[in-house]
Amino acid sequence: MGKNKLSKFKENLTFKNLVQPVFDDVFRNDHELKGKWHTNMFGNSNPIVLELGCGKGEYTVGLSRHFKDKNFLGIDIKGARLWRGVKTTTEENLSNAAFLRTRIEVIKSFFSCEEVSEIWITFPDPQLKTGRIKKRLTSSEFLNNYRNFLKAGGIVHLKTDNVNLHRYTKALAQENGLEILLATEDLYGTVSDDPILGIRTYYELMFLEKGMTITYLRFKIDGTKPIEEPIHFEEQLL
Repeated sequence: MGKNKLSKFKENLTFKNLVQPVFDDVFRNDHELKGKWHTNMFGNSNPIVLELGCGKGEYTVGLSRHFKDKNFLGIDIKGARLWRGVKTTTEENLSNAAFLRTRIEVIKSFFSCEEVSEIWITFPDPQLKTGRIKKRLTSSEFLNNYRNFLKAGGIVHLKTDNVNLHRYTKALAQENGLEILLATEDLYGTVSDDPILGIRTYYELMFLEKGMTITYLRFKIDGTKPIEEPIHFEEQLL
């Protein structure tokens, strides 16, 4: 492990807006902040927005700058990546931004019913290998988990360079009767003047430099019927 990583891990321990639980403490157990993020982390009752697999936290940082009336929480398992977002929000005194280092698989351990208003999923691993659909952050299994803590009509944003993941998620939403608010396979060819959608992540800049097209999907999770995998979608592995 490089000295740079070690120094970041060490500095991470000093940040007040970074939560780093031990995995065994939250596996099938509730974290002490569950149901208390408003009071114990943010100190207000403003809506909470998650960025899953946030990496360096570009969206958590960018959104917290734009929306002072919302709270933003970036979640990732990579501490060295999180360091950049945590340090930036600390230096800029963005009190409406925080970070959580954990695996998305145990996310139910951290949030109570209707504690979260929105979820951003930015450039996740599309998990295209056979048998790995359940690991997609937009799979039915994950969406059912999100429903446990999303407010009624909670919004999910998916921004990705992978057309197959975009189409799969769109088909899943359609077949489960989830309201799609916006869907485009060419974000910047469709929406050119939205400063929020225009926030660029580290990976997105890499994809754009290669001439790749960015897709975007925004939909609501509502109702109580379990979300199921789309049966009329054929994997194209694009």
